[in-house]
Amino acid sequence: MRAWKTRLAETDWTPWLIIGFAALLRFFLLGIKPPHFDEGINGWFVDQMTKNGFYKYDPTNYHGPLHFYVLFLSQTLFGRNVWALRLPVVLVSISCVWLTLRFEPFVGRPVARLAAIAMAVSPAFVFYGRYSIHEVWLVFFSMLFILGLLGLWKDGTSKYLWCAGMGLTGMILTKETYIIHAGCAVVAIGVCYISNFLSPVPNARPAKQTWDYVDLATVLGTGVVAIVFFYSGTFFHWSGVKGLYQAYAAWFATGSEGHGHEKPWFYWLKLIARYEIPVLIGLVACAFCQFFKNLSLRYIAIYAVGTLLVYSKVNYKTPWCIISIIWPLLFVFAAVPLLAPLKLHRRMYAACGIALCALLGVAIWFAIRKEFYDIWPYVFILGAALLLITLRDRTITYAISALALIASFGSTIWLNYFRCTTDTEPYVYVQTYNDIFKLTRPVLELARRSPVYYQMTGHLVRTSSYPFPWILGDFPRVGYYEHDSLPADLDADFLLVQSDKIKDIEEKLHKSYYTEPLTIRPYQDTSKVYFEANRFKDFFPGRAPDFTGKGPG
Repeated sequence: MRAWKTRLAETDWTPWLIIGFAALLRFFLLGIKPPHFDEGINGWFVDQMTKNGFYKYDPTNYHGPLHFYVLFLSQTLFGRNVWALRLPVVLVSISCVWLTLRFEPFVGRPVARLAAIAMAVSPAFVFYGRYSIHEVWLVFFSMLFILGLLGLWKDGTSKYLWCAGMGLTGMILTKETYIIHAGCAVVAIGVCYISNFLSPVPNARPAKQTWDYVDLATVLGTGVVAIVFFYSGTFFHWSGVKGLYQAYAAWFATGSEGHGHEKPWFYWLKLIARYEIPVLIGLVACAFCQFFKNLSLRYIAIYAVGTLLVYSKVNYKTPWCIISIIWPLLFVFAAVPLLAPLKLHRRMYAACGIALCALLGVAIWFAIRKEFYDIWPYVFILGAALLLITLRDRTITYAISALALIASFGSTIWLNYFRCTTDTEPYVYVQTYNDIFKLTRPVLELARRSPVYYQMTGHLVRTSSYPFPWILGDFPRVGYYEHDSLPADLDADFLLVQSDKIKDIEEKLHKSYYTEPLTIRPYQDTSKVYFEANRFKDFFPGRAPDFTGKGPG
């Protein structure tokens, strides 16, 4: 007992507190928002795996197979529900916070812990860490890859060879955009070499590598086997392996054209200025990366800027990609106090002041002449000016960092628990409205009362009805009808009808129904949901049916 007490007393609980707080923010009210459009599609793919026995990789889907196999395992263990759908990504998101702490040997304990706190409370990392999407996996594996590269340079052991190899393997298994991160990581090595040549740092020479060719062959072999195993549909769909290169024809076309998701180059800056104050500070601080006396931090800053530039160039932009861009900037943010006290020559301050005034003038000119009223340029200019001032004193720098974290935490609470389905929030992108609960709650409640109700008949007569095909996947008699296809008998226990088909459908109905308007998600017309009066009368007490059909026959 005394030994346990001694061990507990000697344990450093700070990392566990950070991870625990990250877990709390990600698990709390996890089911508060309905499944996103993409979550519904991902869940539907898992349902197809259940039917087919494997995942059939499609190179035009732009996503690797790993996520679907993990979702399949989660749904098999915990059932078809939103918690089971989101649980794997929540755990990976928490693991990203843990992995941030693993950078301690290369960036220092204070930087690693402050970066972990910033990730734990970041609006983006919490918001998209509660979605069943691929992006969080890409963050985890890209972090593991960069950790491996830094470890090979500083330590040279086989442990970090495995980190780099499995990080790259995981990225390939997750998303085709791995090529951006791998490419930027390689280019950053050359830029970092030039950086060190211009302003050398101590202990910059690479460590002696202690792994051998057997270790390298083992890592490469493991990665190749994993890639072939998953892309081949566990050896049932060998043509899926060709998708490793076939995907890029479609991916480059989508990236350049946008396909409805095109955004201006400054889209990421706009999101950062709105939500991610620590990231904004880190991005501005990248301009001072030459003052870092730690080459790992310089490398991370260079890699971060390179990744941001490439993603800005791609026209196809969806907001969840931001977490793959900004995670290195959290380390730069955490390292800002290391720059203080930074006292530049008066001429340098004068040059910086002139540059900021010039940028302010350009922003005002665009606002007046081009009617460009976005506030993000002013936020960045103000942030740069404040950073120049605060870097003169380390205490003030720590105070600014603390205020930035508090602002980030407040934004996280407001976004994730109060406005998680509000489509005016840029992070809330193509999110399913709470309106779908009008249909799902009565139907699922009946099914919970008795399994007999899983045999209810349902007709969803509209285009793009996701996430309903996944939510109602346990109801075998629910049909989905698009364009001009219709069931032979239109009467059912419940229907969802697209607005332009309501008149035609109602002319052919015979039963009585309760009705409600229902909008699935933004940019869709309002549908009308019908509940057969006898079946659902308990859910509409004291209310007469809203629609009565022609009667029997």
